[in-house]
Amino acid sequence: MAAASSLAPCLRSVRAVVFDTDGVIIDSARRHSAAWKKAFDACLSGVEGQRPFDPVDDYLRHVDGRSRRDGAAAFLASRGLDLPEGGPDDPPGTATVCAVAARKDELFTRSLRTEPIDVWPGTVRLLDVLRGERTPCAAVSASRHATELLSRVGLIDRFDAVIDGNEVRRLRLPGKPDPALFVEAAQRLRVPVPETAVVEDAPAGVEAGRRGGFGLVVGVDRTGSPAGAAELRRRGADLVVSDPGDLLTAGDD
Repeated sequence: MAAASSLAPCLRSVRAVVFDTDGVIIDSARRHSAAWKKAFDACLSGVEGQRPFDPVDDYLRHVDGRSRRDGAAAFLASRGLDLPEGGPDDPPGTATVCAVAARKDELFTRSLRTEPIDVWPGTVRLLDVLRGERTPCAAVSASRHATELLSRVGLIDRFDAVIDGNEVRRLRLPGKPDPALFVEAAQRLRVPVPETAVVEDAPAGVEAGRRGGFGLVVGVDRTGSPAGAAELRRRGADLVVSDPGDLLTAGDD
């Protein structure tokens, strides 16, 4: 008999799984990071002594997993840049926190029209096995583009619930590391939080899963660095994998 993939024991201890989208399901984290770099470097270039935005370290530390406004505010504060808050209707630019966030969204949206969208194959394999096991799954994201992206790559039907940035704004959910987004997903799946797993690549998202009391918090470290994995563990990951496909084991067909 041919070998078939099955769920690792840690996933058999839960009844539902909530996935972060960018960096876990869709290979879009680098695209988000590139857009943030252009938006932030436009602010930093005119300030003496400021180094450019680091698309790996700064992105993971301050931006990844957060809403655009929260990410912009966190990074600018880390560099001591005290910009006015502004408002959601601010045009893209560098004058306010909201303007920087709008510039990032403009750049990211433009990239969606010109570049292909890739998915992480290991995550797709895991989703297929979870669907075969009839395990409810949700996808969450602070990005308002998440539902569109999941539809474009043909994965929207793998999820029983999708909560994107539009829903976050409508429901006024606080951003990560607050667990509200994950808790909302578990409620929509109708599975208690302690019986739900979170799969997340951002340190803020891992912390949100731990704060929320989820039964299993899986950190996904795609950096391949000991420091990256250590940070996810420090924030509360029960285990760290290089890819969600690592949560599958070879079993008998």
